[in-house]
Amino acid sequence: MRYAYYPGCSLKGTAREYDVSTRALCAILGIELEEIPDWTCCGASAVEPISRLLTHVLPARNLALAESMQDMEGVLIPCSACYLNHLRVEMEVAGDEERKKAVNEVLGQEELAYCGHGEKVTHLLQVLNEPGVLRELARAAVNPLSTLRVAPYYGCQILRPFARFDDPEQPGSMLPPLQAVQAGVHPWRMGTKCCGASLMTTHKDAAMRDVRAILHGAQGADVLVTVCPMCQMNLEGFQKQALQDLPGDKPVPVLYLPQLLGLALGMEAGTLEIDKNLCAGPFARGLPCPGPREEAAWE
Repeated sequence: MRYAYYPGCSLKGTAREYDVSTRALCAILGIELEEIPDWTCCGASAVEPISRLLTHVLPARNLALAESMQDMEGVLIPCSACYLNHLRVEMEVAGDEERKKAVNEVLGQEELAYCGHGEKVTHLLQVLNEPGVLRELARAAVNPLSTLRVAPYYGCQILRPFARFDDPEQPGSMLPPLQAVQAGVHPWRMGTKCCGASLMTTHKDAAMRDVRAILHGAQGADVLVTVCPMCQMNLEGFQKQALQDLPGDKPVPVLYLPQLLGLALGMEAGTLEIDKNLCAGPFARGLPCPGPREEAAWE
């Protein structure tokens, strides 16, 4: 399996550990990633209020570059916001000749063109749910996670507004990979509740309420896993502050899904850069032994 790989800005900065663990996990599972050459920012959530055209042009540029790559099964994107922006181009531009013409007029300044018939935008979760990948996960799980209770947190953007591969109200695409490594799943209903996203910088009280509710719902889990850099930042970076208003609640380690799966496959915590996580708890030293959950590390 070969994919054109778009890491995006967060995975090259604040979420570097997500990029590192994704590449490491894919290498073990036989998934070849070839980074799109000269990729640029997709605009995240900041561009759309400024320019609808630029909202399409920025990710379309990356897709145009990916279309020139040979023998790829799709464009694999781990970041939820990046995935949404590129998928939006596929959903809104590829079949609309007028929009495509406007986009390509801009791209033409670099002698690029987005044809819209190229590589399919694919989220990491889609690839991890491929039958062959699930079989390889189960085969390679030298450290089964049968003693752990995992709270899978999806966030908003990978399934809204385009529910391509899962149910946005009751998602389950993290369950097969977790079950393949024998993890127990924490029963909860907070997996799609918004974490507040960038409201943390503009309306912090509102975002803190969301973070507080999610962390409270994760009580009883040994670890919370996510696939979104913004969600991960809010849930671990503001966890200490959120729990001040929940005196009976305990800290919850927050990992990216590839980090936890990597541990199950026998990879070292350092290789997965779990030490970069602000709230990794005992997972920063590898898989914790069964027993009472340790408090998460704040520093």
